[in-house]
Amino acid sequence: MTSTFKLYKLIILYMLNKVDFPLTNSQISEFILDEGYTTYFKLQQALSELTESGFIREESTHSRTFYHLTEDGAETLRFFKNDISPAIQNDIDGFLKEKKYELKNEVSVKSDYYRNTNREYSVRCQVLEQGVPLIDLTVTAPTESEAETIANNWQQKNEEIYAAIMAQLL
Repeated sequence: MTSTFKLYKLIILYMLNKVDFPLTNSQISEFILDEGYTTYFKLQQALSELTESGFIREESTHSRTFYHLTEDGAETLRFFKNDISPAIQNDIDGFLKEKKYELKNEVSVKSDYYRNTNREYSVRCQVLEQGVPLIDLTVTAPTESEAETIANNWQQKNEEIYAAIMAQLL
């Protein structure tokens, strides 16, 4: 493994170690690509190799992929953290500090769909806070297209829907 490719992997591990929630592929990409550390394809290769080696765990939905740091990944980072320059660590820390609320909010809202036994689609919509659901709603849609629309709309309208449900129940 080249030292630059090793650095890409360490940057990913460092980012995941600095937050108490998973990061999406697009969030990791935003930092690494905007800073010009590598190309999209090399980043995807690094994520794939980290997953295959068990250093990160992947959680996929129809629209997003979330990455979690594993214990093996955290241990590897402890051994090689000094291979990440202080300047890069500061860049990562600054990015995470500046965007922490936005990043956390983005991953706390989840939606996914799957085909159920009635040959329709169940759409699971969640808002999580510290890994615990504030709301966990499953609705049925007759077509995959409608299920995808519901899942996508949940990302934009979850606060409004949650507030409406709470207003009706309280």
